[in-house]
Amino acid sequence: MPPAAEGTEPARWRRIALGLVVATMAYNAIEAGVALWSGVVAASIALVGFGLDSVIELVAGAALLWRLSVEARGADHERVEASERAVHRVIGVTFLLLALYVTTEAGWGLWRHEAAAGSLVGIILAVASLVVMPLVAWGKLRAARRLGSRALAAEAKETLACSYLSLTLLLGLGLNAALGWWWADPVAALAMVPWLIREGLEGVRGEASEDDE
Repeated sequence: MPPAAEGTEPARWRRIALGLVVATMAYNAIEAGVALWSGVVAASIALVGFGLDSVIELVAGAALLWRLSVEARGADHERVEASERAVHRVIGVTFLLLALYVTTEAGWGLWRHEAAAGSLVGIILAVASLVVMPLVAWGKLRAARRLGSRALAAEAKETLACSYLSLTLLLGLGLNAALGWWWADPVAALAMVPWLIREGLEGVRGEASEDDE
């Protein structure tokens, strides 16, 4: 298909999508560094998982930038659809990898009765992401509907996963810091696994979820 003219509606939404993806990647690069460092210091499974999710979002964002660039260069419909399916599957795999990591590490922590140290940096980071990420995800989902892109919708859910992780992270770190509940951190991390698996399988199979519809 020919590239959309600069003034058309698809072109405008594609620019919005690109801006949101690039901004999210920049935020995630900072978030990943802070979360991984503070998670290792605090021995927090949920916080390290939070940082790894940010790395995964960077991978998903890079794949989506490639997908959008294919369309922007005026590729035909078949090429655009092929890139759409490929990126959707890549994002699905990243969801499953994150689910595997969280399940393994949280299960090991529960088996060993390992308590995470309190992390003020982690709590501040989680609060910031809990405020910012839902707004960014909403913008991406809106752009995905306008462009008819399942890949963009899936990547938006990676951003929603960051919000979900922020909530579980706050729960785990907060209960551990306030009440000394050593198990709160791994249990909070495990709470997101079913959703991660569902989204991952849908992405790998190339299916659209009910939310996408």
